[in-house]
Amino acid sequence: MRVCPCFGKPVSEPLKHILIVEDDAHIADLLRLHLRDEGYEVEHAADGHEGIRLLEQGHWHALVLDLMLPGVDGLEICKRARAMVHYTPIIITSARSSEVHRILGLELGADDYLTKPFSMLELVARVRALVRRTEAMALSARVGAGFLRINGLTIDPLAREAQLEGQALTLTPREFDLLYFFARNPGYVYSRIDLLNEVWGYRHDGYEHTVNTHINRLRAKVELDPTNPQRILTVWGRGYRFEGVAAPSGAR
Repeated sequence: MRVCPCFGKPVSEPLKHILIVEDDAHIADLLRLHLRDEGYEVEHAADGHEGIRLLEQGHWHALVLDLMLPGVDGLEICKRARAMVHYTPIIITSARSSEVHRILGLELGADDYLTKPFSMLELVARVRALVRRTEAMALSARVGAGFLRINGLTIDPLAREAQLEGQALTLTPREFDLLYFFARNPGYVYSRIDLLNEVWGYRHDGYEHTVNTHINRLRAKVELDPTNPQRILTVWGRGYRFEGVAAPSGAR
């Protein structure tokens, strides 16, 4: 709650809605308690089918998602969420601590991954940071609303749509974020860690190949010849650069 500068009266801010999909009742109760203490409106689903039903019905500001669920597992729910028009920040919580599951969760579009057991205070802090970041990105898009045109690409940040030479591109939410970030910062070189921080929003040390995967997928959609890219270039030993004009000879 904030204070109106004109009259000194409290002004209620819209409630933020958090969806928890977790089959462990004890963990779900603790999550619900801590998130409600932070002022969030919280709904809980105890299985995958109910999680999908609530996900598709609501406009959620964040999703706290367990991987191992009865009915439909968390990875499938993550994929469903990323196929939706509205972008919902996702934090996966799981007893699966292997690198493979972490990478898979991030590549399917999760924003963060916490291994059980985890600190409730840390999870709440990460939810809060994700909600703030998503709101800041939406505000930035509104402030800078309008089409971005560069190197044959037309990008609409509000509709989250992109075209290449007049043809609509089919992009996942993360691919769109990555392309939009590149297009707003042509000519600059970003390491994989830089891109993880700027586009994914958290430092995921050790998961830089997640960036490689998304770069390759994006190149397949925006390059005439992905093996000889002219837009998203590799700067050997440093990272990637987006070219706003035709790439210089020898750049790959």
